[in-house]
Amino acid sequence: MAGITAADTAFAQRATQGARRASAAQGPVINRVVVEGNKRVEKALIEGDLQVRARTPYNQTAIDADVQRILEVYRRSGRGLAQVTPRVVDLPNGTVDVVYTIVEGDKTGVKEIRFVGNNQISSSRLRGVMQTTETNLLSFLKSTDVYDPDRIAADIELIRRYYLKNGYADFRVVSNDVQFDPNAGGYVVTIAVEEGPQYRIGSVNVDSRIPEIPVESVSGDVVTSAGAVYNADAVQKSVQAITVDVARRGYPFAQVRPVGTRDPATQTIGLGYVIEEGPRVYIERINVRGNSRTRDYVIRREFDLGEGDGYNQVLIDRAERRLNNLGYFKRVRISNEPGSAPDRVVVNVDVEDQSTGAFSISGGYSTNDGFIGEVAVSESNFLGRGQFVRVAGQLGQRTNGVDFSFTEPYFLGYRMSAGIDLFSKFSDQTRYSRYENRVTGGQLRLGLPFTEEFTLTLRYSLFQQELDIPNDLKQPFNDCSVPIADYTVLNANGTPSRAFCEGNGEASLAIKESAGETLTSLAGLTFNYNTLDSNKDPRNGFYAEAKTDFAGLGGDSRYFRATGDARYYYELMEDIVGIARVQGGHIVGFGDKGTAGSGGDLRIVDQFFLGPSLVRGFATNGIGPRDISSLDVNANAIGGTTYFGGTLEVQFPIFGLPRDLGLKGAVFADAGTLFGYKGPTTFDVNGNSIIDGFGPTGCQRTADVTQECISVLDSKKLRSSVGASLLWSSPLGPIRFDYAIATSKEEGVLVDGVRVGGDRTQAFRFSGGTRF
Repeated sequence: MAGITAADTAFAQRATQGARRASAAQGPVINRVVVEGNKRVEKALIEGDLQVRARTPYNQTAIDADVQRILEVYRRSGRGLAQVTPRVVDLPNGTVDVVYTIVEGDKTGVKEIRFVGNNQISSSRLRGVMQTTETNLLSFLKSTDVYDPDRIAADIELIRRYYLKNGYADFRVVSNDVQFDPNAGGYVVTIAVEEGPQYRIGSVNVDSRIPEIPVESVSGDVVTSAGAVYNADAVQKSVQAITVDVARRGYPFAQVRPVGTRDPATQTIGLGYVIEEGPRVYIERINVRGNSRTRDYVIRREFDLGEGDGYNQVLIDRAERRLNNLGYFKRVRISNEPGSAPDRVVVNVDVEDQSTGAFSISGGYSTNDGFIGEVAVSESNFLGRGQFVRVAGQLGQRTNGVDFSFTEPYFLGYRMSAGIDLFSKFSDQTRYSRYENRVTGGQLRLGLPFTEEFTLTLRYSLFQQELDIPNDLKQPFNDCSVPIADYTVLNANGTPSRAFCEGNGEASLAIKESAGETLTSLAGLTFNYNTLDSNKDPRNGFYAEAKTDFAGLGGDSRYFRATGDARYYYELMEDIVGIARVQGGHIVGFGDKGTAGSGGDLRIVDQFFLGPSLVRGFATNGIGPRDISSLDVNANAIGGTTYFGGTLEVQFPIFGLPRDLGLKGAVFADAGTLFGYKGPTTFDVNGNSIIDGFGPTGCQRTADVTQECISVLDSKKLRSSVGASLLWSSPLGPIRFDYAIATSKEEGVLVDGVRVGGDRTQAFRFSGGTRF
C-alpha cells in the first residue's frame, strides 16, 4: 500500500474544515435521541415513530413534529393528557443530544359516545352492544372506559353484526370520528350510521348443482325460515352446517353460497343457498406462527380440515372464529398464500398469546349461606395444552369447602371434553332442618357436543354425606333423645320433657334416622340445549337442561332421579325482556332402606328440599312435606320426591340511569309445589320391635312418652308469589335483590294448640358477590 503524502493530509484537512463550515451553517449535528419518563408505553413503540435521528442535522421543526407524534402514540394508548417536553443538551464537541421528557398522566376516559343516523335502534342500545363504555361514577372499578382504538374498531364490527342480525341488511357505518376534548379531559366518539329498512325473509330455497346431493338431504341444515326477521348469523350457521354435511358426503370442494334478493317494496329478502363444486385446490401446508406458549396441536385441532385436504373458505372462517372464542390469544389472523403449484395453497395462522391464568378473591352475602368468601386459582390454557384447571376454597358463616376441577376439551383427540371434579363442602342447615351436612367426593364427566346447540354429558359421581345433629347448649337439637346434663328438663320417670326439648328446637326422627355417613354411587346423563343470543345477558333464545341420575352402583342409596329446567327469553320491546321458566323433578327409590316396619325406601338426604329456588318469597327448605309430630315449628322440613314450578318475569332498564351502570329492574310471578315424602315414618329406636306412639289411626302424640313415629303433613297445594327485583351487573360481580310476597301457601295444622307444618316465608332475598 502506498504511503500517505503531505498533499493528501492537507486535502483531508481542507475537506474537514469545509464540512464543519457547512454543518455550522445548517446547525449542530445530533449525537443521540433520548426518550425518558415513559413507563406505560414501551420505548420501542415511541422510537419507531420518531423522525429525528442520530447523526442528522439539528432541526427544530422536526423536533416539534416528533412531539406531536409522541402525543399521538399516547392518545392511541388512552392517555390523552400526556405531556412531552423536548430539550437540547449541548456537548463539548459541537454536537447535541435531543431529549424528550414525558409526563404520562393518568389514562384518559371516553367522555361520550354519540350516534348519528340511528332512527330504529336507540343510542343506549348501541352503546350496550359496545365493549367501550363511557366514564361514570364506577370508572375507578373498570377499564373499559379508557380509549383504545383497537377496541373501538372491534366495537364497530359488533355494531355492524348487531344490525345484520336484526334484519338491517343494508346497514353500513358511514364514519367513525374520535376527538380529544381537553376541556372535558376525555374523548368524544361519534359514529355515523345508515340503517336502511328492516327486512324479513320472504322465501328460503336450496339449489343443489351437484346431482349426488339432493336438496331434501340438506334442507334440515337450514336454520332460517320464511317470515322470520333476516338474521346474518343464522345465514352463516346454515352455510356452515350445509358445508360440513356436504363435505362428509365426499364433496370437500363443494361451496355453499348464500344469495339474497331484496324487495324494497315488501321489505323482504328471498334467501337461497347454492351448492356447487368449487375449484379443486388443496391445502399444501398450515403454518402456525406467533404462538410462544400455546402448543401447535391446540391450534390445529380447531380446524375441520388439515394438510392435504380440499381447501374450503367456510371451514377456514369457522376455525378462525373458534380460535378467537378460545380466549387464549390477543389476536388471530388466518391468511393464504400460493403454494408450490396452481392447485396448492398455504394457510398461515398468526396468533399472539395472552395471559390465561387468574387469581381471584371473591366474597359476598346471601340469605341462605350468609357471608362467604372464596379464593380461587384458575388456568384456562394449562401448560399451553388448552386444558382448564381450577382450585378454590370457600369459607363462610354457614358453609365452607374446597374443590378442584380439571377439564380436557379434546379427549383422546376427539372434539369431546373430559373432566374430573373433587370436592368437600360443609353446610349448616340448622336454621331450616336442624342438621349439619358435609359432602365429600368426586365426579367424572364426558361431554359430547352433537351440534353447537346440543350437548350430552355423561357423569359418574361417588360421594359420601356425613349428616350430624348438633346437641350442645348452643344447639340442643337432639336432647329429646340424648338429654344434655344439667340442661335438659326431665320428667319424674327420667325421660326428657317433650315440651322443653321440642321448645328449644329438635330434629325430626326422620333426620335422626339419617344421621351418620351415607355413600352414594351415581351415574347420570345431562342434556343441554342452548340457543341463547348471549349467555351473560340473554335477550332472545331458549335454554333447557335435563338430568337423569341412577344411584345404586354400590353404596347406600338406591334411587332413580330426573330433573329438568327450561327457560325462554324474548325481547318484548327494546331493552324489555320477557322470561318464561318451567322446572320439575321426580325421584323414585327402590329397595327397602328404611327401618323395620317402616316401608320407607328413600333416605332423607336423597329427597328434594326446596324454597326460593322454586318459589321466591319462601325461605330455604320453606315448602314441602313436614314432620308435624314435633312442636319445633321452625325446622321440620323432611323433603319430597316430586316438584314442579313455573316463573314469568319481565326485566327492564331503570329510566334515567346509564346502561353501563348495569342496573335493571324486574317484576315476576312464581308458582310451584313440592310433595311426596317417601322416607320412613316409623322407627324402632329402642330395638324392642314395638313402635311407641303408633296406633290403629297412625302416629299418636302422647306427652312425655318417647315417640318412635312421625306424622307427615304432605300437602300438594300450589304455592305462589309475586314480587319485584333489582339486578346489578356490577364490576364487583352479579348482585340481585328480590322482594316477594307469598300469595298462597300451606298454613299448617294445630297440634296441642300449636300450629305446625306451615310453610316458612321470607319476603326479602339478597345474593351477590365480588371478584377482584
